[in-house]
Amino acid sequence: MPVHPAAPAPVRATTPLPVLGRDVLVPLVTGGEVAYAALDYAASAPALQRVWDDVAAYAPYYGSVHRGAGYLSQLSTDLFEQSRVEVAAFLGCRADDQVVFTRSTTDSLNLLAAVVPDGTRVFVFETEHHASLLPWRDGDVTYLSAPRTPADAVALLERALAAREPGGPVLVCVTGASNVTGELWPVRELAAAAHAHGARIVLDAAQLAPHHPVDVAELDVDWVAFSGHKLYAPFGSGVLAGRADWLREAEPYLAGGGASRRVARRADGGVEVDWHTTEARHEAGSPNVIGVYAIASACRALREAGFDGLVEREQALVARVREGLAGIEQVRVLSLFGEDAPRVGVLSFVVDGWNSSHFAAALSAEYGIGVRDGLFCAHPLVRTLLGDHTEPGDCGGDTTLNAVRVSFGAGTPDEHVERFLTAVAALVTDGARWRYRTENGRCVPAEGGF
Repeated sequence: MPVHPAAPAPVRATTPLPVLGRDVLVPLVTGGEVAYAALDYAASAPALQRVWDDVAAYAPYYGSVHRGAGYLSQLSTDLFEQSRVEVAAFLGCRADDQVVFTRSTTDSLNLLAAVVPDGTRVFVFETEHHASLLPWRDGDVTYLSAPRTPADAVALLERALAAREPGGPVLVCVTGASNVTGELWPVRELAAAAHAHGARIVLDAAQLAPHHPVDVAELDVDWVAFSGHKLYAPFGSGVLAGRADWLREAEPYLAGGGASRRVARRADGGVEVDWHTTEARHEAGSPNVIGVYAIASACRALREAGFDGLVEREQALVARVREGLAGIEQVRVLSLFGEDAPRVGVLSFVVDGWNSSHFAAALSAEYGIGVRDGLFCAHPLVRTLLGDHTEPGDCGGDTTLNAVRVSFGAGTPDEHVERFLTAVAALVTDGARWRYRTENGRCVPAEGGF
């Protein structure tokens, strides 16, 4: 029996790609049910139907990866390594790049932070997600202030690199698309600036890869990191891909089986280890073959659908959301680079007179729309964007500082965007139709309504 199902006919990118959950009904506090509008893609995107089908077709053949003599083990090992080839092609990796499978973007960047040579100076903008802001050794990192234009970002980096003390390795970490504003960063220009000053650069593509082509060679970045759960493959895997030298020369990120080629007892009673120099060096333990295969399946699905069409359709949704929110006087969309800055399908906003947790709770409970509220694991950036903005505390009470984020992608129907805009306008104009209370710091519907 074949493991790989026949590829379905390409889906026209002018229509949403089929995803799981599109027919899920959720209850409303006001009565009845409605199809759930998943507009929190920036946190976790729904699984593509294609990914689910591929995983289901493989599941009966699941076996241990590497070193197993049995048929299913051999098949699973081949599937795992072919997935590495698929991901490399999706990212446009160079011939000598390594593709290391991890748990997530956070895990990938922590892996890179663990393998950088001692004394490496790291430069990172304060606008980064915590996954790329926090892993670096505190004494070796320089945090750059929030730029207000893409050109400003390049200039800030160039000045910081030029002013550093000479000597030693240097690494720049930058996002491709903000998880707060969705704005695209000038990755190619930042990479050129980094390399001109003898630095390397790693791209956090967690929010970029699901929405836009990422080509390592074209962007001229040294590494790229992303997560499967944002790329329509929520099965617990991520990727760090790029230059092999620092990965080969460092101690394994995790010590254990699979990372070692040979282990022997020494005469002094200790052990002597010969570590792999391939990707296996940092993939100790039993690999998550299903998660890895899911990522490869998502990469295939996006490539077959055609990124040009996917981007075009998503940009139409972005334009519609921006237009709709701009027509509501009480709503302010957050932006670092200006209202007209190019962005992927991620937008954050505040609503005058509303606590963000209350607003998000009302969207869910009264309209069946799932969004995100808070600081989005990018606290310095959101606080910079909010400035002196204040809002009521959770369902009343103390003043808090948060925002609402709406995010969408290849599986989002037009109708979900229209429902969201209608709901925002209704809440601003008419208020909530239900009473809410604070529970564990969050607004939740209260018993009995109003």
